Amino acid sequence: MARAAVLHAVGDKELDLRDDVTTVDPGPDQVKVRIRATGVCHSDLSTLSGVLPSVPPAVIGHEGAGVVAEVGDRVTNVRPGDHVVVNWTPDCGVCAECMRGEPYLCMGFIGAAFSEPRFKLGDGTPAFGMAGVGTWAEEVVLPHQGVIKIAEDVPFEYAALLGCGIPTGVGAAFNTAKVRPGSKVAVVGAGGVGLSVIQGARICGASTILAVDPNEAKHPAAKQFGATHTATLENLEESKGLLTLGQGFDQVFEVVGKSSAITTAWNLTRRGGDVIVVGAGAADDNWEMSAFSLLFEGKNVKSSLYGGCDLKRDIPMFVDLWRAGKLDLDGLISRRIRFEDLNDALGALARGDVIRKVVLFD
Repeated sequence: MARAAVLHAVGDKELDLRDDVTTVDPGPDQVKVRIRATGVCHSDLSTLSGVLPSVPPAVIGHEGAGVVAEVGDRVTNVRPGDHVVVNWTPDCGVCAECMRGEPYLCMGFIGAAFSEPRFKLGDGTPAFGMAGVGTWAEEVVLPHQGVIKIAEDVPFEYAALLGCGIPTGVGAAFNTAKVRPGSKVAVVGAGGVGLSVIQGARICGASTILAVDPNEAKHPAAKQFGATHTATLENLEESKGLLTLGQGFDQVFEVVGKSSAITTAWNLTRRGGDVIVVGAGAADDNWEMSAFSLLFEGKNVKSSLYGGCDLKRDIPMFVDLWRAGKLDLDGLISRRIRFEDLNDALGALARGDVIRKVVLFD
């Protein structure tokens, strides 16, 4: 039996924190991972509210790291005892997206999130894992492509961030936008992923980085991670005029998950610049733009799913950047908490009081 945080119905404000959950046995191509650290991410909140789809009962959580406990007969990439980061979008390696070098678009394993329960509650009820994962549990069973081996000296709480927040944010700057030295960049939304985008833009050599957030309490953290300037929605035009002579920014990242934030990003972008959509929005939150503006302003709207990352390639790079002192992982962790604090952590995240809380399992 293991502890796990279970969502019984979409819209529930709190999770059922249980200690009677078990996993299925790993198949020949699967691994069982003992989770040691897992992040509390805004996407977890979005699953509770129904913005992101799930099949309750579901174990929540998708950003995690741990130790391999068991491997199936055909697994060769890891073995018991290895330290691993959880990859919530495993790549099958054979589909058209994978063959094009776009593993973050692979749908090979996504269906399992809605069709294959990998947990069982104490009364025998099958339970699914959020995004096919469910890292808010002490143990998970995943396809072997769903784990990336890391060095044992990387702290588990840092490794957990490498499973979502860092690749989504830093990857958006590196892979999707390909920010160039001297670029002028704006980031709409200074939460955990927004701060990772800011770090990525700083590492790429952006000369100007404007962090935009209506909550001024987030502005100091944005500057800590590399923002050169900050703004609220009320003084955006003033900042745009001051920093770009009114022309707009080369690249603007939307990291909120709202159509209104995409519009804000569009209005901040220069003619011919790029709008990078990073936030996960609701299916019924439609964004509108006139056909005239879309053509004649020459702006490009780009989706950045999972930061355009190939985790097998990018996680070692992120670790190297952390070792070199260029990527701040510790600063992204507001607090290390216990399993029993999860519901309080969700409330704090919803209020915007924290960047990232990380659950540490014994």
